[in-house]
Amino acid sequence: MATTLYGLANCDTCRKARNWLKRFDVAHDFVDYRDVRQSPETLVAWKDALGGWDAMVNKSSTTWRGLPPARKTPGSDAEWKLLLREHPQLIRRPVVVTDDGAVSQGFTDNGFKKRFGIG
Repeated sequence: MATTLYGLANCDTCRKARNWLKRFDVAHDFVDYRDVRQSPETLVAWKDALGGWDAMVNKSSTTWRGLPPARKTPGSDAEWKLLLREHPQLIRRPVVVTDDGAVSQGFTDNGFKKRFGIG
């Protein structure tokens, strides 16, 4: 199963996830979504798979706290897509996509063991 991990290269959680995948010999690609901005269609697919825009966004981040109040209440999919394309670091990390189309978010040892059928 091909796995792609989306996140930020300097994110500790993404590093832990990448190290976990290496330790358990799970072949994967890593995409830093600051360098490779995801298409609006991809963002919508992730939103649908993860339970909505609010579930995708890290509202405790310094980036979120620094946004003007008007930007924190997107009223449409178009506004959410624009916000996440401008500030990809708002997306909870990492986003894990496998070639079967399954999308998950975040990293825990037990969560990855379950996700990848290990142990």
